[in-house]
Amino acid sequence: MISRSAAVLVVIDIQGNLAQAMFDKENLFANAVKLIKGFKALNLPVMVTEQIPEKLGRTLPQIADEIESFNPIAKNSFSCWDENNFREKLESLSRRHVVLLGIETHVCVYQTALDLVDNGYNVYLAADAVSSRAPENRQIGIDAMKSAGALITSTEMVLFELLRTAADPKAKELFKIVK
Repeated sequence: MISRSAAVLVVIDIQGNLAQAMFDKENLFANAVKLIKGFKALNLPVMVTEQIPEKLGRTLPQIADEIESFNPIAKNSFSCWDENNFREKLESLSRRHVVLLGIETHVCVYQTALDLVDNGYNVYLAADAVSSRAPENRQIGIDAMKSAGALITSTEMVLFELLRTAADPKAKELFKIVK
Protein backbone atom coordinates (compact mmCIF):
# COMPACT_ATOMS: atom_id res chain seq x y z
CA MET A 1 0.00 0.00 0.00
CA ILE A 2 0.95 3.61 -0.43
CA SER A 3 2.73 4.99 2.59
CA ARG A 4 2.03 8.54 3.71
CA SER A 5 5.68 8.97 4.67
CA ALA A 6 6.82 7.89 1.19
CA ALA A 7 4.12 9.36 -1.09
CA VAL A 8 4.43 12.12 -3.67
CA LEU A 9 1.87 13.13 -6.28
CA VAL A 10 3.02 13.92 -9.82
CA VAL A 11 0.60 15.85 -12.05
CA ILE A 12 1.71 15.41 -15.66
CA ASP A 13 0.94 17.99 -18.35
CA ILE A 14 -2.71 18.90 -17.72
CA GLN A 15 -2.38 22.02 -19.80
CA GLY A 16 -3.74 24.15 -22.60
CA ASN A 17 -5.80 22.95 -25.52
CA LEU A 18 -4.37 19.45 -25.26
CA ALA A 19 -6.15 18.95 -21.93
CA GLN A 20 -9.40 20.10 -23.52
CA ALA A 21 -9.05 17.38 -26.20
CA MET A 22 -8.90 14.50 -23.69
CA PHE A 23 -11.40 11.66 -23.58
CA ASP A 24 -13.71 12.05 -20.55
CA LYS A 25 -11.96 15.26 -19.56
CA GLU A 26 -14.50 16.23 -16.89
CA ASN A 27 -13.70 13.14 -14.81
CA LEU A 28 -9.98 13.59 -15.45
CA PHE A 29 -10.08 17.15 -14.12
CA ALA A 30 -12.36 16.33 -11.17
CA ASN A 31 -10.23 13.40 -10.02
CA ALA A 32 -7.00 15.37 -10.47
CA VAL A 33 -8.41 18.10 -8.20
CA LYS A 34 -9.52 15.51 -5.61
CA LEU A 35 -6.05 13.98 -5.48
CA ILE A 36 -4.36 17.38 -5.21
CA LYS A 37 -6.75 18.44 -2.43
CA GLY A 38 -6.18 15.13 -0.62
CA PHE A 39 -2.40 15.39 -0.81
CA LYS A 40 -2.61 19.02 0.31
CA ALA A 41 -4.84 18.08 3.27
CA LEU A 42 -2.29 15.46 4.32
CA ASN A 43 0.63 17.87 3.82
CA LEU A 44 2.17 15.68 1.13
CA PRO A 45 4.25 16.98 -1.78
CA VAL A 46 2.74 17.64 -5.21
CA MET A 47 4.89 18.06 -8.31
CA VAL A 48 3.56 19.42 -11.61
CA THR A 49 5.04 19.23 -15.10
CA GLU A 50 4.25 21.09 -18.29
CA GLN A 51 5.20 19.81 -21.73
CA ILE A 52 6.69 22.69 -23.80
CA PRO A 53 4.40 25.27 -22.11
CA GLU A 54 5.31 28.02 -24.56
CA LYS A 55 3.69 25.94 -27.31
CA LEU A 56 1.06 23.84 -25.53
CA GLY A 57 -0.04 26.37 -22.90
CA ARG A 58 0.03 26.44 -19.13
CA THR A 59 -1.50 24.12 -16.55
CA LEU A 60 -5.27 24.55 -16.43
CA PRO A 61 -6.35 27.12 -13.83
CA GLN A 62 -8.60 24.66 -11.97
CA ILE A 63 -5.50 22.50 -11.37
CA ALA A 64 -2.94 25.26 -10.76
CA ASP A 65 -5.23 27.13 -8.35
CA GLU A 66 -5.30 24.11 -6.01
CA ILE A 67 -1.52 24.09 -5.54
CA GLU A 68 0.16 26.49 -3.14
CA SER A 69 3.48 27.87 -4.36
CA PHE A 70 2.62 26.65 -7.86
CA ASN A 71 5.92 26.08 -9.64
CA PRO A 72 5.57 23.67 -12.59
CA ILE A 73 8.58 21.98 -14.13
CA ALA A 74 8.81 22.67 -17.86
CA LYS A 75 9.96 19.77 -19.99
CA ASN A 76 10.66 18.84 -23.58
CA SER A 77 11.09 15.09 -23.11
CA PHE A 78 8.00 12.93 -22.89
CA SER A 79 9.24 11.18 -19.74
CA CYS A 80 9.40 13.47 -16.72
CA TRP A 81 12.40 11.44 -15.54
CA ASP A 82 14.49 12.65 -18.49
CA GLU A 83 14.13 16.25 -17.29
CA ASN A 84 16.98 17.06 -14.87
CA ASN A 85 14.90 19.54 -12.83
CA PHE A 86 12.20 16.91 -12.30
CA ARG A 87 14.62 14.16 -11.38
CA GLU A 88 16.54 16.38 -8.94
CA LYS A 89 13.33 17.63 -7.28
CA LEU A 90 11.92 14.10 -6.94
CA GLU A 91 15.16 12.71 -5.55
CA SER A 92 15.43 15.61 -3.06
CA LEU A 93 12.07 14.61 -1.56
CA SER A 94 13.39 11.14 -0.63
CA ARG A 95 9.97 9.62 -1.35
CA ARG A 96 9.66 6.32 -3.22
CA HIS A 97 5.87 5.97 -3.70
CA VAL A 98 4.97 8.04 -6.75
CA VAL A 99 1.30 8.54 -7.59
CA LEU A 100 0.89 9.54 -11.23
CA LEU A 101 -1.96 11.36 -12.93
CA GLY A 102 -2.24 13.40 -16.09
CA ILE A 103 -2.00 13.22 -19.85
CA GLU A 104 -1.46 11.60 -22.22
CA THR A 105 -1.69 8.13 -20.72
CA HIS A 106 0.10 6.36 -23.57
CA VAL A 107 2.88 8.93 -23.99
CA CYS A 108 4.14 11.11 -21.13
CA VAL A 109 2.47 9.22 -18.27
CA TYR A 110 3.54 5.86 -19.71
CA GLN A 111 7.16 6.82 -20.35
CA THR A 112 7.46 8.47 -16.92
CA ALA A 113 6.02 5.39 -15.20
CA LEU A 114 8.44 3.03 -16.92
CA ASP A 115 11.45 5.20 -16.11
CA LEU A 116 10.38 5.48 -12.46
CA VAL A 117 9.89 1.71 -12.17
CA ASP A 118 13.29 1.16 -13.80
CA ASN A 119 14.85 3.47 -11.21
CA GLY A 120 13.40 1.68 -8.19
CA TYR A 121 10.28 3.73 -7.48
CA ASN A 122 6.91 2.24 -6.59
CA VAL A 123 4.51 3.69 -9.15
CA TYR A 124 0.80 4.02 -8.44
CA LEU A 125 -1.25 4.99 -11.48
CA ALA A 126 -4.51 6.73 -10.64
CA ALA A 127 -6.31 5.24 -13.64
CA ASP A 128 -9.37 7.46 -13.22
CA ALA A 129 -7.14 10.56 -13.33
CA VAL A 130 -5.32 9.87 -16.61
CA SER A 131 -6.51 10.24 -20.16
CA SER A 132 -5.59 10.36 -23.83
CA ARG A 133 -7.37 11.84 -26.81
CA ALA A 134 -8.58 8.36 -27.80
CA PRO A 135 -9.99 5.94 -25.21
CA GLU A 136 -8.10 3.08 -26.88
CA ASN A 137 -4.75 4.79 -26.30
CA ARG A 138 -5.71 5.48 -22.69
CA GLN A 139 -6.41 1.78 -22.11
CA ILE A 140 -3.30 0.62 -23.98
CA GLY A 141 -1.19 2.95 -21.81
CA ILE A 142 -2.76 1.67 -18.58
CA ASP A 143 -2.26 -1.95 -19.64
CA ALA A 144 1.37 -1.32 -20.62
CA MET A 145 2.15 0.37 -17.29
CA LYS A 146 0.55 -2.50 -15.38
CA SER A 147 2.66 -5.00 -17.35
CA ALA A 148 5.77 -2.98 -16.52
CA GLY A 149 5.11 -3.10 -12.77
CA ALA A 150 3.03 -0.03 -12.00
CA LEU A 151 0.17 -0.60 -9.59
CA ILE A 152 -3.20 0.44 -11.00
CA THR A 153 -5.34 2.30 -8.51
CA SER A 154 -8.00 5.01 -8.37
CA THR A 155 -8.43 8.41 -6.80
CA GLU A 156 -10.40 7.09 -3.84
CA MET A 157 -8.14 4.07 -3.36
CA VAL A 158 -5.10 6.36 -3.13
CA LEU A 159 -6.73 8.73 -0.66
CA PHE A 160 -8.09 5.99 1.59
CA GLU A 161 -4.77 4.10 1.55
CA LEU A 162 -3.04 7.28 2.68
CA LEU A 163 -5.69 7.82 5.36
CA ARG A 164 -5.69 4.16 6.56
CA THR A 165 -8.31 4.71 9.30
CA ALA A 166 -11.51 6.69 9.86
CA ALA A 167 -10.03 7.66 13.24
CA ASP A 168 -7.35 9.77 11.52
CA PRO A 169 -7.78 13.48 12.34
CA LYS A 170 -7.82 14.21 8.59
CA ALA A 171 -10.62 11.72 7.84
CA LYS A 172 -13.47 14.25 7.83
CA GLU A 173 -11.59 16.49 5.44
CA LEU A 174 -10.86 13.61 3.04
CA PHE A 175 -14.44 12.35 3.20
CA LYS A 176 -15.59 15.78 2.02
CA ILE A 177 -13.08 15.68 -0.85
CA VAL A 178 -14.26 12.34 -2.23
CA LYS A 179 -17.98 13.20 -2.03
